[in-house]
Amino acid sequence: MREECTAPFFILNIMSEKGEVIARFNNVSFEYSANKPILNEVSFSVRLGSKMTLMGQNGAGKSTLFQLITGELVPAEGNVTLVPRLSIAISRQAILPGELNLTVRDFFQKCFVEKVYDIDPRIDKILDVVNLHAPKEKLIKDFSGGQQARLLLASALIQDPDLLLLDEPTNNLDKDGIAHLTQFLIDYKKTIIVISHDADFLNAFTEGVLYLDVFTKKIERYAGNYIDVVDQISARVEKERRKNAALERHIQEKKDKANFFANKGGRMRILAKRMRESAAEAEAEKVDVWREDKAIRNFNIDVGQSHIGEVLNIKSISIIKDHKPVRCVANISLVKKRHLLLVGPNGIGKSTLLEHLANDTEEGAKIAKGVRVGYYRQDFSMLNPEETVYMTLKSAGDESDEQKLRSTAAGFLITDDIMRTKIGSLSEGQKGLVAFARLVLIKPNLLILDEPTNHINFRHLPVIARALDQYEGAMILVSHVPEFVKQIRIDETLDLEQLKPAKEPKNSLKN
Repeated sequence: MREECTAPFFILNIMSEKGEVIARFNNVSFEYSANKPILNEVSFSVRLGSKMTLMGQNGAGKSTLFQLITGELVPAEGNVTLVPRLSIAISRQAILPGELNLTVRDFFQKCFVEKVYDIDPRIDKILDVVNLHAPKEKLIKDFSGGQQARLLLASALIQDPDLLLLDEPTNNLDKDGIAHLTQFLIDYKKTIIVISHDADFLNAFTEGVLYLDVFTKKIERYAGNYIDVVDQISARVEKERRKNAALERHIQEKKDKANFFANKGGRMRILAKRMRESAAEAEAEKVDVWREDKAIRNFNIDVGQSHIGEVLNIKSISIIKDHKPVRCVANISLVKKRHLLLVGPNGIGKSTLLEHLANDTEEGAKIAKGVRVGYYRQDFSMLNPEETVYMTLKSAGDESDEQKLRSTAAGFLITDDIMRTKIGSLSEGQKGLVAFARLVLIKPNLLILDEPTNHINFRHLPVIARALDQYEGAMILVSHVPEFVKQIRIDETLDLEQLKPAKEPKNSLKN
């Protein structure tokens, strides 16, 4: 059942079946600038022990709402009220520069104000939850991007807070990692709000949804899990459409009668006036039909100038085993229309390998001359945070084809306002859409994709999968989402964990 979140402010010791209200938004409005409103007079409450999903389109402001809860951001109007001494932990999206040289033990100790003397067993327990083996003396900088993401998630979980805020926690987790985390959250006795596009994960433990509407800038509250909410919204949309259709028929009927009586003259004109008034009243009764999140338009990543022959040759690659680099034999030849899937556990070096391949710096691998590479990094570091979206897209394609640039951007829901925004100010989901728009404009012969589903709205994923499935260039894909991979044509799978070490060092194939 949907709850309109317009309740007045109450004292925070009010009780319900879920316990006391521990956090309340009271008519909260927030905007980053005059032309970028995020929340408009939002009111809702969170109760002790509840497990909620925060849903909304990419860029709607979900992560902003988390920052308002933690106090990192302050409302422009209204107030956010928390019970005294409420402990809050949030899973951050990136390791801070000052944390890179910390050991695992020091990284987790830093999560607490006071020294924790039994920190080691706590670390062991929480790393098991995220399915990660991490020596406590190892430096944070020596972990892969996926492993660092797990450490960030674990740093929130280890605090055992009253209110746990999780922002896309399944990103970079494999199947076992998701299973471990799901069970932990099922057993968690305190309060959870989670942002995720993983329906199966959400349905396992959440019991309600806070929906942040990107169009109205308001929060709507629903009971039930993700599937329940989708059904409720669909029923609501259909009901609103039927009501408006009936009102439209009534309005047209009254207008037709008004015109008929008006032409009769005399007392009939009074009746015509009444008909017009009835039509106006019916017009006022029409409701704004709830608008679905838009999905991006179907798109193709063109190859551009076709490359004849071998695109990429891989004789050997470097991976990580037992925390040490090992060079292994890998005889791979990629040509046009051949799609390669790389698989292996977190920490084996997939992201590092993709980066070296994309930059043509991997010893034992060589990109053919003249090949244009399109590279999608999971951390979006290939995008300049100080550039506007417009400049980023402009530099990716034919700079003289303004119409192509605008049309491509619009297909990825990149509006004129977003075009003028700096990359660093975008949500992670919006950065993902910009990255895909950039690939379309690049027209690559070789496409290298590192976890392209991270942060992307679930509505967009079938469209993206279709584009990758139909891509006619050479492609290398890394993804921990089997449902996504199943929709894409894969010609060859390379399991990095099964590779055999080279018997002797290989000379670089680079000239």
